[in-house]
Amino acid sequence: MIEVRGLTRTFGGLVAVDDCSLDIASGRITGLIGPNGAGKTTLFNTIAGYFRPDSGTVRLDGVDVTGLPAHALFHRGLMRTFQIPRVFDRMSVRENLMVVPPGQRGENMLAAWFAPRPVRAQDADISARADEVLTTLNLTALADARAGNLSGGQKKLVELGRAMMSGCRTILLDEPGAGVNPTLLAELAGHIERLNRDSGYTFCIIEHNMDLVARLCDRVVVMSEGRVLTAGTFDEVRADPTVLDAYFGHTGRTAGASGH
Repeated sequence: MIEVRGLTRTFGGLVAVDDCSLDIASGRITGLIGPNGAGKTTLFNTIAGYFRPDSGTVRLDGVDVTGLPAHALFHRGLMRTFQIPRVFDRMSVRENLMVVPPGQRGENMLAAWFAPRPVRAQDADISARADEVLTTLNLTALADARAGNLSGGQKKLVELGRAMMSGCRTILLDEPGAGVNPTLLAELAGHIERLNRDSGYTFCIIEHNMDLVARLCDRVVVMSEGRVLTAGTFDEVRADPTVLDAYFGHTGRTAGASGH
């Protein structure tokens, strides 16, 4: 679904992503891991159109989308979430979902004034879809709550719901487990699994929670110092001495051998 070839992104003299190449398979869940400062989030931002690459290419479903802005990629079926959820704090949870679908008639002032019936009909359809998503994510009880009053884990569920409302089928999730309590995390993981298994969503997930990576990811890509270090199954990368070195330094070899 996503092919990255030779991607480089610099900030002044800092090379954040350095000649990076990787594939994100269609209909699978790919994990992206690595120590802090490895370049994972910068890579996400460059793939998703928030940064332009200095060099290299990004292909989405076989089409070259290098350098396209985030809103253009959204309309091509790609979106990302953020480590710190970005919700509309003063809007209800339902309203946070309803603003997402593109092409809404009510966004056109003339249509809102002179063709109110089609606008209301579409709004009703979008509201019904939002209620379906709320039910799926067990958020119905919070539908009318202000999104800014939710816990961090509940906001992560709202972000996932907005992804479902978008119509996008390729989702980049930036640390979905960060700041989420274990109960909500298990629920969130279950929703991701079901969307992948039952609806064919493609996910790429940045995550530091290795239990979550092991549960969700078919394939894991490891980054270090802006480059792809290795890739494989979770068990394969966990046993790779270069991965231990990247996370822990050379003492990681000893720790891995001792089983800790």
